[in-house]
Amino acid sequence: MPHHRYRPAHQRVALPLEDRDWPSRRIEQAPLWVPVDLRDGNQALAEPMDTPRKRRLFDLLVTMGFKEIEVGYPSASRTDFDFVRHLAETGAVPEDLTVVVFTPARRDLIERTFASVADLPRVLVHLYTPTAPTWREVVLGRSRHEVRAMIEDAAGHLAKLADTRPGADIRFEFSPEVFILTEPDFVLEVCNGLTNLWDASPDRPVVHNLPATVEIATPNVYADQIEYLHRHLERRESVILSVHPHNDRGTGVACAELAVLAGAQRVEGCLFGNGERTGNVDLVTLALNLHAQGVDPMIDFSDIDTIRTTVEDCNRLPVHPRHPYGGDLVHTAFSGTHQDAISKGLAHHARRAAELGVPAGQAPWDVPYLPVDPADLGRSYEAVIRVNSQSGKGGVAHLLRAHHGLDLPPRLRADFSGRVQATTDDTGREATAEDLWELFRETYLAPGREGPLALVSWSTAQTAPGEHEFRCTLRVDGTERHHRGTGNGPLSAFTAALAAAGTDLDILSYAEHATAAGPGSPAVAYAECRVDGETHWGAGRDTSVLTASVTAVLAAANRAARARTSS
Repeated sequence: MPHHRYRPAHQRVALPLEDRDWPSRRIEQAPLWVPVDLRDGNQALAEPMDTPRKRRLFDLLVTMGFKEIEVGYPSASRTDFDFVRHLAETGAVPEDLTVVVFTPARRDLIERTFASVADLPRVLVHLYTPTAPTWREVVLGRSRHEVRAMIEDAAGHLAKLADTRPGADIRFEFSPEVFILTEPDFVLEVCNGLTNLWDASPDRPVVHNLPATVEIATPNVYADQIEYLHRHLERRESVILSVHPHNDRGTGVACAELAVLAGAQRVEGCLFGNGERTGNVDLVTLALNLHAQGVDPMIDFSDIDTIRTTVEDCNRLPVHPRHPYGGDLVHTAFSGTHQDAISKGLAHHARRAAELGVPAGQAPWDVPYLPVDPADLGRSYEAVIRVNSQSGKGGVAHLLRAHHGLDLPPRLRADFSGRVQATTDDTGREATAEDLWELFRETYLAPGREGPLALVSWSTAQTAPGEHEFRCTLRVDGTERHHRGTGNGPLSAFTAALAAAGTDLDILSYAEHATAAGPGSPAVAYAECRVDGETHWGAGRDTSVLTASVTAVLAAANRAARARTSS
């Protein structure tokens, strides 16, 4: 790889900060979130949104609780201009929402932008110009002095146009595009000049937005640059320091988080990270990272699936199934060790909530492999554990318990998981809860009703203290005979009857339980039996516990008989 063609960040831009404070700070409150899906995200789409799609996404952002939304680049296209007019003319903008519109530093485009926001009462006009050396020299063909003069001329024109609407709340934002590669002293020179020109005050602050337009360094470098500006901006109490990280190095989220530690108060980004190249910073991940740290994100993500599907429909781009928090599979575990830990964690969480006397949704969350409770995001627990060839006994047992009320004994879990893995290896497919039930029924329950040994009729009675008798008619390979056995309980008496019929069987372990609450709930019994030196499990299910128990033992006997035949 020709790595020698590229220069590290410290050779491309001065990094003056040495005594940084940001590493020791904590984020204890959410910044002001500003979604730019309708402008920056829209510019990245192969098929830019029309007004209906934009309106649908705008309504979603409003419902989620955003208080500033960048709605378009009105001078860039008739579609964007028409959408801003649509918002103004339909009364779609809530009173507490500030609409942001984006414009380059050109008088004619600024005037077009102001025409689009006529009648909107609360507007933030976002002015931008590239300021980095390569952009100044190659794109603009201007010196530092000329670029600053161009910016100040545009900013003055903004102010004059705003003065023509004395009743409106019109504020200003400036982005030195490619801030991350711009000399820090030049950024200060330009931003401080605009703060004064726009006569910013604490009750009418200016926004200085510092974009990582193209990521060029590790996130700590961006944090250093932000903290340097945070410390040296004039009239700091009259400035909202904003950041706009892109994701070229795949570290946009880290850049934003470190920037907030370094003094940023506002973050621009997109839901699920849509944007040009590798995207804008992802507001879903940023906000829910705070949620997972016990900090109120101030945005409602309680229906993450609706949010995701709306964004996918409007952008016509899929969200990766493993995308943090919002992906379709992000809370789903296929790995056996993960499933076992999650299953135990969910059971522990339920017990802890009961001990605290609170609903599970209000109890402190501490479940392995799940950084947040899926229910906080409107997800059910049904999809948390799913089974494929990588899964183990914990996941299989969890699904059978959650969906069918089966609580398999530990050794039966191991026995059945081997059968499940063989099946999923053969098919290459995931096994659903219904697939698992059908496989369990076929493997352990059906042999109690179908097989070489069949109970045509039976009865049991206690004949003396500690002594039981079992009488039955057994069909063995199509021939019916009557048999009798005695033992210290019904099942031991049944094994004696089986022995009389030629099947020697010892019960090694036995378990039973109801599958649900209530007197009419079916019972399930599990029997681990040794037959001819081999161990086999059987299961029975019936509203009678005794019938379920007898059926479980018979199922084990039939499984043993089938195993002898197949060998």
